[in-house]
Amino acid sequence: MFRLLDDYVVVSWDESEDEGQGNPDFIQGISEYVDNIADEVWPVNKKIHDNPELGYEEFIAHETLTKFFKSQKGWKVTPSAYGLDTAWIAVWESGKPGPVVSFNVEMGMHTFLPYPTVPLTYKDALDGIGHACGHNLIATASVAGGLATASMMAQHGLGGRVVVFGTPAEEGGGGKIKLLEAGAYRDYDVDINLISHPGITHECALVRTSAYTAFKVEYFGREAHAAASPWLGINALDAMITAYNAISVLRQQTMPGDVVQGHISEGGVRPNIIHAYTAGNWVVRANTSARLDELKKKVVACFEAGTTATGATLKITHTQSYSDHVPNRVMGRSYQRYFNALSPPGLIPEDQDVDEIQGRTMASTDQGNISYAMPSLSPGFSIVPGPGGNGPHNPEFADAAGTKDAFDRALRVGKALAGTAVDILATDGLLATVKEEWKKEIKESGGHRSGH
Repeated sequence: MFRLLDDYVVVSWDESEDEGQGNPDFIQGISEYVDNIADEVWPVNKKIHDNPELGYEEFIAHETLTKFFKSQKGWKVTPSAYGLDTAWIAVWESGKPGPVVSFNVEMGMHTFLPYPTVPLTYKDALDGIGHACGHNLIATASVAGGLATASMMAQHGLGGRVVVFGTPAEEGGGGKIKLLEAGAYRDYDVDINLISHPGITHECALVRTSAYTAFKVEYFGREAHAAASPWLGINALDAMITAYNAISVLRQQTMPGDVVQGHISEGGVRPNIIHAYTAGNWVVRANTSARLDELKKKVVACFEAGTTATGATLKITHTQSYSDHVPNRVMGRSYQRYFNALSPPGLIPEDQDVDEIQGRTMASTDQGNISYAMPSLSPGFSIVPGPGGNGPHNPEFADAAGTKDAFDRALRVGKALAGTAVDILATDGLLATVKEEWKKEIKESGGHRSGH
């Protein structure tokens, strides 16, 4: 099974596949290591959960996590990385050549409403929600996974590098996108990236999310007295309503997975005035980035119809976009084997088609952009819900994410993520297989690989 190459242990990919249904090779060492550090990680998890912070304002989480990694032997930590106050990077080097595996750590709570006309005091509307996406658990799993990977590398003499990225503002702020664009993943020669997400869901390795784009729509018309001389006006509200109704008609012809969501934020001043200005905030989602491009063109045509019908001037301002997440099936197979060997509350199906069906969600994340830049895996895992059974984006879920049981479940995920990373580090030829599969997956999704 094992052989020595340049003073470190590797495993043949073909031989490892022939192992069949046996326990994964490194599971005992990984599990024991994570169990041993659980008492150190719990205060980190608790600190993040009990002090929810908005995107790009995760100062407590940043301080807590960077301080923790600085206390770990062999880790080099860069705070406030790449011009982002709350981004950070922790690196463990083996000193030997090998793959570069990475983990993303999320920290902030809800940060973004796609409504540019809302003043900054919108934050008050989110008070009490806290970590309703379980970002403290996402952080815990990635922290445990990164540390366990480094420990196995040291123990078994594996070459390569582990990089842990502190990624702010997932909730609409696109922190991972900013790190991608700044060259963070490229600068560290990252080969693959791992993360996870809790929910009231099936245990799954292969999570596909939706591609997403948000934008503000404005129409500019001309005031006139609505009773005495309406013909002198240009009705911007009529333009918005025409577009709204056109989109409602369009929905009959859209595909499964297509979602168009709208909110009219400004509808005019008074009923006796022809409305000179209207504005709205819109979100379009689709199963893939390629389909999103097609759907967005159809939606924009509806807004242009409002202009044609009324003479109002149209302005569309893009606010944010996320790519769909494309999971890597080769890494998903490793994760499934490790996770299922750790006595989880539910098993991940061995049939990857079934796993992917169960892992499909219409939610969106900036991890999707990561998956177009490099092979990515973002498994979903269940936590016990509160009395109402509510999932993410609900205050009840935030409470559930703070329990010791949820923490223990995140540690289990961290172990499986570490196993996935160590398989790549220790298995000769596996990284090449992962990358070939990734190229095929991105092509099948109709997208284009992006540099990192």
